[in-house]
Amino acid sequence: MWWDERLLSIFRKNLQPTLTYWSVFFSFGLCIAFLGPTLLDLRCQTHSSLQEITWVFFSQQFCILVGSCLAGVFKKTLKLCLFILFLSSLVISLVFAIIPFCDHVGILAMVMAIAGLAMGCIDTISNMQLVKIYQQDSALFLQVLHFFVGFGALLSPLIADPFLSDTNCIQSNMTQNGSHNLEHIRNSLVPHNPGNVSHYVLPLQGSTVTRVSYAFWIMAAINLPVPIAVFLLMYKKGMVSCCTYQKGSLLSSDELAMETQKGVEESDNRVLEAYAEQQDEAGHETQQTCCQNEMIRNAPYTFFAIHAFAALVLFTSDGIVGEYSGFVYSYAVEHPLDLAHKTAGYLPSLFWAFITLGRLISIPVSYKLAPGSMLFINLTGVVATFLFLILSQDSMIGLFIGTSLLGLFLSSVFPSMLAYTEGILNYKGCATTILVTGAGMGEMVLQFLVGTVIQTQGSYSFLVCGVSFASLAFTFFIILYVVDSMQHKASQDTSCKAPELGQEVDPYQP
Repeated sequence: MWWDERLLSIFRKNLQPTLTYWSVFFSFGLCIAFLGPTLLDLRCQTHSSLQEITWVFFSQQFCILVGSCLAGVFKKTLKLCLFILFLSSLVISLVFAIIPFCDHVGILAMVMAIAGLAMGCIDTISNMQLVKIYQQDSALFLQVLHFFVGFGALLSPLIADPFLSDTNCIQSNMTQNGSHNLEHIRNSLVPHNPGNVSHYVLPLQGSTVTRVSYAFWIMAAINLPVPIAVFLLMYKKGMVSCCTYQKGSLLSSDELAMETQKGVEESDNRVLEAYAEQQDEAGHETQQTCCQNEMIRNAPYTFFAIHAFAALVLFTSDGIVGEYSGFVYSYAVEHPLDLAHKTAGYLPSLFWAFITLGRLISIPVSYKLAPGSMLFINLTGVVATFLFLILSQDSMIGLFIGTSLLGLFLSSVFPSMLAYTEGILNYKGCATTILVTGAGMGEMVLQFLVGTVIQTQGSYSFLVCGVSFASLAFTFFIILYVVDSMQHKASQDTSCKAPELGQEVDPYQP
């Protein structure tokens, strides 16, 4: 069986924190995927143009980066981390409830920026806490964590779909270009690239008829148990002083004896929890001073190179996820494929469905394969898939098969890279913030870059950009592996020259 007793025992001891972090990442996925399908209805609600409403994407994703960095700075203690997670998950529910009342695009952008800050904090803290809890076993639990973000990202468009407008939701007597082809416009809306919809003109004045508010309120209700779960974890850890339960003083002798025994046990538990908290704070101090550890003193260049090349792998791989999901529809409806709009509209959904399926498959696979091996297989598969797409560029079936394979191979790159890098660095949490930020920057930058190239060079450049970025990701990973080998060899040489009594041997094998 792929789940042994040792791992099961660790999971049972950390059941509530683990389930809480998984549920918080479900909030992240729920919030990250709703904006695209609902953007046309939000345009009607705010009476804004297509060019203006697409920049709401930017306010969200830019603040995700800011939130990721802020969470990396403020994650000093477990108490502060849980408080930030509670506040972030609560903010996401409030954002869902408030969006229907945003009647101006500037207000909507501000609300989405607040949601982005919360999402960035969730991304960094949840990954970091799971790495800290499970350490060398974290790869399996990180795969489950990222399955939940994929599940949330699949669920929110399904919730929104019944409430989306089938016709132009701003009623106007004027006949406007593109107003009878809303599904095509909806699939063409891409973050950071409003130029691809500049030739569509939709009415800005008139009465608004939309039911999308119900979708947001449903998502707010679905997400509400998440901050409650975080609050319960805070309560269990004794971090909610105002909710401490106290019993009365009138007790019988038996009750007094039982209470005394219970008090002794609770006192012992408090001592253990206090020790754990001290270890937690010490761990975070280690994260803050990780640039002063033995690895840097022995091999400073390899230490920084590990961070840099790991972040570059995620910069390119997560960038591929963003640009492929954003532009595969536009590529499919252009020459030489010329697919029908409805048929091409299935491609982004298929891509995300196979990403979620791949993360589900990766859960048992990650128990058998080391993170480095999974990364090699995934990145090799991404390069091979893009080559297949180029060779079958005239085939609709080839495009659907390639989209499915690409989702499978890209699905587990992020959690595997996080586990691999933290394994190199002895699970000190030093790399989490850098990797999360690198992935977010890649998703922003590559979408803008690929959109610009497609506009100037044509739709064929979409696949050329894909295979180029995939090759770069694979190259960065090979360099990372070489640097890891150099660093490990330097550490072994240093330990051989100056052995110390009782010194533990690093069990990591590249």
